[in-house]
Amino acid sequence: MALIVAIDDDETILELIAAALRFEGYEVMEANNGAAGLAMVRDYRPDLVVSDVNMPEMDGFAMLHALRADPAIQATPVILLTSLQEREHVRSGMTSGADDYLTKPIVFDELREAAAAQLNKQLMRQSAQAKATGTAIAAALNTQKNQLSRLYEEKLLSELGDKWPTAESAAEDARFANAAVLFVDVVNFSAFSEKLSSTELSNVVRQFYNNAGDTVYLFGAYHMQFVGEGLLAVFVDSTDTETVNSSLRATRAALGLIDAAQRVQGFLASHFPGRTLPRFEVCVGLNSGAVTLARLEDPLRGKSQILPVGDTVSASLLLQKQAHQAGWKIAASASLLREVAGSVQTGRRKRFSLPGRSSAMDAAELLGLSL
Repeated sequence: MALIVAIDDDETILELIAAALRFEGYEVMEANNGAAGLAMVRDYRPDLVVSDVNMPEMDGFAMLHALRADPAIQATPVILLTSLQEREHVRSGMTSGADDYLTKPIVFDELREAAAAQLNKQLMRQSAQAKATGTAIAAALNTQKNQLSRLYEEKLLSELGDKWPTAESAAEDARFANAAVLFVDVVNFSAFSEKLSSTELSNVVRQFYNNAGDTVYLFGAYHMQFVGEGLLAVFVDSTDTETVNSSLRATRAALGLIDAAQRVQGFLASHFPGRTLPRFEVCVGLNSGAVTLARLEDPLRGKSQILPVGDTVSASLLLQKQAHQAGWKIAASASLLREVAGSVQTGRRKRFSLPGRSSAMDAAELLGLSL
């Protein structure tokens, strides 16, 4: 029987969480603040921790930091609970070592599913530990492979950079040797334009892109902007996201966008009953490499805007269009997949010939995260 430590300073919510988990057959220990919960984790070594963020004495982030700093318990999976209004908390949770997060008010079916997913991961880890020697050797070889791949990519990016225009750039330009780029677009936008009035269409588009903007923001996008009818986001590694690399955060955002599109489909069914509308679908392209955020000045209005430029950006847009033609929901380039190896599930693979590019791009269909 799996042991779970539940932590929340609200007694009613804590009892409901414990009851929902016990109903699934788990053993549950309860704590009303982070300090008490951390002590339970150290004493009883549970299989999972479910913790609120805002608590007295020690909040959820401080508890998580202390847990990850203790070698004896640092591998314990943690699910954080936060309110829908506390978007910064959600982002902090995903970038400070939390394994998952749920928003309040809690949907207990989601809580049970999230707990089951984390406990399944634990079983897989324990199985892997039984083959410790082979795993250690494989990990060393994989690390060496990744290092060689990174050196190769850095050399390639340097050579590509030498071929880019050498005109003077503005001092304010931000340059990143390696960033993750996400581009999402509504694949059947023209079909909706024929079926809906401009007011109706704007409401549908707003439903998706409000959710899309929140999703991209929560997973730590450094920059995002609209490109035609699509949304482009750039993810970079920084001090406040160092525990989860930019490519993995971009991947999680892409999966969240597919979920957002499914919610829009529900919105269409409830707000336009009886209308023969196409299914609302989006397609996402993911790529990684060198990116420059160029600052362009508008002399007429005295304002400036940021323009993401570079081969990585243009290839992301082209990859998204090719992925849609192939019937994929998410296409990830080989360079990005190397940075999330072992963390994602992939499907079909293809070598895409991108218009205007002299060389093809290897990519895979991204299906989800690995358990």
